[in-house]
Amino acid sequence: MGATRSDAIHRALRRAILDGTYGPDAALPSERQLSEELGASRHAVREALKRLQQAGLIAISQGGATRVRDWRRHGGLDLLLALGADGELPPEELGLVGAMFEMRSSVGADAARLAARRATAAQRAQLVALAAELAGHDDPVARTAVYDVLWDTIIDASQNLAYRLALNTLVAGQKVLSFGAAVVGPEVTDGPAVARLTDTINNADEDGAYAAARALLVRSIPSEV
Repeated sequence: MGATRSDAIHRALRRAILDGTYGPDAALPSERQLSEELGASRHAVREALKRLQQAGLIAISQGGATRVRDWRRHGGLDLLLALGADGELPPEELGLVGAMFEMRSSVGADAARLAARRATAAQRAQLVALAAELAGHDDPVARTAVYDVLWDTIIDASQNLAYRLALNTLVAGQKVLSFGAAVVGPEVTDGPAVARLTDTINNADEDGAYAAARALLVRSIPSEV
């Protein structure tokens, strides 16, 4: 029960920080005040504050005020994953979902360029085979599953560890980002465009791979971005 109460306090305070209710350098109410206002034990409040500190959202000073940090400067992509794990969408005004799709398109396009340069012969052949497999499916869910494997292979072929970790973050954040068949449908349903991408990588055409990947991935960026 205590853990559940602590989770609820953590989520409420985190949202208040993200939406600007508590801005950068603002002092949070004391543990005692929060405990009284929220009807919770000080232990539950303390645990919630500790998690906020670990996420880079607040700075706890022994004997002093607990102050909000600028999460844009001190937070990481794990913040988005935490929101997804809790089943919460980030505040729309922050534009986090659109920003992540933009990051996806930029990272994916450059990863395709590097894959055209660095992929092994086996990886090139696998990508061409995956494009053909995707084109052979009518079911959008099945096509999306093949498409996921295709991009996983491109990231591996890029031999860029930072891009691999970025993809891991995107995959782990699917509850927030919703990279399902309904969202990436414009990418997945265009078999010829996917084939162009894999052909350019197979032919070591770096510029062509970048352009083909970019043309695919920008289709899923929300129109309001």
